[in-house]
Amino acid sequence: MRTKLKNLITSNSLEKTFKPGDKFDEADLSKTKANFLYAEGENYFFMNNETFEQFSLNKAQIGEKMGYVKEGMDADIVVFNNKPINIDVPIKIDLKVAQTPEGVRGDTAQGSVTKEATLETGQIVKVPLFIKKGDVVRVNTETGKYVERVKEE
Repeated sequence: MRTKLKNLITSNSLEKTFKPGDKFDEADLSKTKANFLYAEGENYFFMNNETFEQFSLNKAQIGEKMGYVKEGMDADIVVFNNKPINIDVPIKIDLKVAQTPEGVRGDTAQGSVTKEATLETGQIVKVPLFIKKGDVVRVNTETGKYVERVKEE
């Protein structure tokens, strides 16, 4: 069986072939909740919700996922051998639109009915023309695409 393995710490991928009788140990992974405190350069600082221990993860470890995490938000932290190595974010998340150009009638030339919007985290997503600054939108974190506008209660 041909497989593609990913190093949990360096994120490097490796293709490996296993025979039917091959055995290997499962990674010692667990998850814990932590609160995102702040970003400094390419480091992101979190606080474990149970132990109140603070730790940081860098952009190379997390990748694009931080575009969906705002300060004060809880995230699932992936722990390997008692060391935080990555985060998991929900598949769909609600974020406020911080900036977007006004949608103008007739802007649908060549079938383009979207515009770019900058979310409160700095992430940029394509949204329909009717979305305006201050709206809350639901975004799919796996695809980075707009899902729907969220009505505030």
